[in-house]
Amino acid sequence: MLQINDLTITCRRDLRTIVEHLNLTLGPGDRCAVIGEEGNGKSTLLRLLYDSSLAEGYADWSGSFSFGRDRPGYLAQEASEAEMRGSAADYFAASERFSALTGKERAALAANLDLDTAAFSSPRPLSGFSGGERVKLRLARVLADDPDILLLDEPSNDLDLEALEWLEDWMSGCGLPMLFVSHDETLLERVSTMVLHLELLRRKTAPRATVARLPYGEYVAARSSSIARQERAARKEREEFDRQLERYRRIRQKVEHAQASVSRQDPHSGRLLKKKMHSVQSMGRRFEREREKLTALPEFEEPVFLTFPAGATVPRGKAVLELELPELSVPGRILARDIRLGVYGPDKLCIVGPNGCGKTTLLRLIASGLLQRRDLRAAYMPQDYADTVDLSMTPVELLNPSGARSGETRARELLGSLRYPSDEMARPAGELSGGQRAKLLLASLALSGANVLILDEPTRNLSPLSGPVIRRALSAFPGAIIAVSHDRKFIGEVAERTLMLTPSGLLPLS
Repeated sequence: MLQINDLTITCRRDLRTIVEHLNLTLGPGDRCAVIGEEGNGKSTLLRLLYDSSLAEGYADWSGSFSFGRDRPGYLAQEASEAEMRGSAADYFAASERFSALTGKERAALAANLDLDTAAFSSPRPLSGFSGGERVKLRLARVLADDPDILLLDEPSNDLDLEALEWLEDWMSGCGLPMLFVSHDETLLERVSTMVLHLELLRRKTAPRATVARLPYGEYVAARSSSIARQERAARKEREEFDRQLERYRRIRQKVEHAQASVSRQDPHSGRLLKKKMHSVQSMGRRFEREREKLTALPEFEEPVFLTFPAGATVPRGKAVLELELPELSVPGRILARDIRLGVYGPDKLCIVGPNGCGKTTLLRLIASGLLQRRDLRAAYMPQDYADTVDLSMTPVELLNPSGARSGETRARELLGSLRYPSDEMARPAGELSGGQRAKLLLASLALSGANVLILDEPTRNLSPLSGPVIRRALSAFPGAIIAVSHDRKFIGEVAERTLMLTPSGLLPLS
């Protein structure tokens, strides 16, 4: 069992508290989803709980936590660069506990994760495995330690649809309590039994941690309903209070006017007005006391806001893309043959397929052609943001390359609507989280005026609370979209057509 008592975490760099007075109990059967916007401390919390030395370089903490007699297992967000370069055999040889497993135990571990035991001794580098295979291999090393509780940081990152469905089933059925972070809303809905929501309110200065023993979908619905209910009650109270306050002000003005007009030859009226003014002043003090008792407007971390220009349209039926590609290949390997694709007018297309099938390669090829077109305004968001963004520049500089004062104001307003605090606006983009970089790229697309968007996994780094806003903006985009995505919410809410890339070409998703 995990027991967290009054835990507070502070970032050393800016002395900002990101988690405050957190209390949480995680017991048998609990699968707790940790949610929150980028930079709110989700990964830091998991690292700290597993091994406090992992957070020592950048965070201080107070309070206490204990696993009792349980042994935690931790899956980091990414394998290290050295692990990715090394072979799978070296990866497992580095684990003493795995090396101590018998052949029967290794076979049982492989069966649990739907793996071939040969993968444990493969000379292939870890980077050479698909995203789904890699997460299974990394989970195998974690499970070899025989943990009693799991801390999983983004296990769903970069998984294809098939691997995501496998992961959901495995997490739901593995039997171990877990604290996990994921940006995949469908996985959160299907796996979680409870939620830990980390928020930073008042421009990221006031942390709040909410623990709800509800699955993610029920929590989001209950939270939205509670916010709306509290806001209605607060506004209704304020409207009634304001009506009474206005009546009080009219009475006071009337008495003050009468006092100013009363004749000195009429002391009796003066005394009556003075007495009446005492009553009015008493009424004013009562109003001030009542103001403090009014139901507070709900305080919550507002989602991002983004819109695309209404003028970024493509005439209906206009040929955006007419592609006939006999062969899609990378050095030494043919990925697919006979690719035929037509995109017309304001079409919104999503391409899916297993990891490694060539989706990103195909999208780069499409982007290289469309970016040269003079009759269209195309913009490209790659999966690796460094392909199109100078990460040494700040967000404001990237959105305002001319340096004009008016452009800087517009850039800051847009970044503010995407919930960038002022210190992050002035920080090099390379120091930002993946989610903040993703929002920066989307902001640059909105400013570009493009009427064709080419998007490679546009929502993969967005928090589950930002994702719905971005999907609505893309769904309302008046131009054409050609995207690659494994985000099932994106596929369902944005894409009007979905095609699967196979070795024999693009086929409608069944």
